[in-house]
Amino acid sequence: MLSAGQPALRDLPWRRIRDPWAVLVSEVMLQQTQVARVVPRFERFVQRWPTPADCAGAALGEVLSEWQGLGYPRRARNLWLAAQLCVADHDGHLPDTLEGLLELPGVGPYTARAVLAFAHEDDVGVVDTNIARILARRSGRRLTPAVAQAAADALVPEGRSWLWNQVLMDLGATRCRSEPRCAGCPIGCAWRDAGFPDPDPATGSAGVSTAQARFEGSARQARGRLLRALHRGPVGGARLAEVLGWSDHPDRDAVAVAESLVADGLARRVGGRYHLP
Repeated sequence: MLSAGQPALRDLPWRRIRDPWAVLVSEVMLQQTQVARVVPRFERFVQRWPTPADCAGAALGEVLSEWQGLGYPRRARNLWLAAQLCVADHDGHLPDTLEGLLELPGVGPYTARAVLAFAHEDDVGVVDTNIARILARRSGRRLTPAVAQAAADALVPEGRSWLWNQVLMDLGATRCRSEPRCAGCPIGCAWRDAGFPDPDPATGSAGVSTAQARFEGSARQARGRLLRALHRGPVGGARLAEVLGWSDHPDRDAVAVAESLVADGLARRVGGRYHLP
């Protein structure tokens, strides 16, 4: 699949380590967040909480505050819950099997295999959005999750899973993008060889990300505003619309936004005021 002249890997801090907890932290942070934003936050997080036990011993509110600005705070709560489970059931360590990792909150098939490949160097393929794009275009057709995973696993050279998966990720991130840069690409690609026919086989293929819903004015934006306010202190119900930026929209349900954070375990209500957990 790859010919001579593979590109040099990007120098990223999580690529210099094999610690399963740090690998998990990096993978959770990288979900739907740009690499450049993650690098400094990853380093700070693992310095503050270098083990699952350290993270489990912190208050959830502290973890959410450390996560502030990365978006999708449920990821932080899941990471904290995973740390709790590691302490309770695994002597403070991450499980080292696919089945065990999949039992951790917020850990799905990709993240579990990433920990196995990048921390333990097990011979497994990982299918993130970049690798999924490569696999679909290489085959010239859309792939189901099972077919994409089987293809990724079959292509891993024995004993070289760490390097193999990292190289494919970088190829997808820097070359095989929405508008591919094919000149000099070492991938044998059926889609390219066929003259790039429509539709692009990566579109709708398993693991390939799609455009996100509009953020401006969304409930997701409002949740983020309320969480930022809660990091500064409790917010009373009478202030919710103002904090959410909805003062001029009396038809929008500010309480429902606050209660959605409570339901997700990201806030708590005491009387008529909302606090970090």
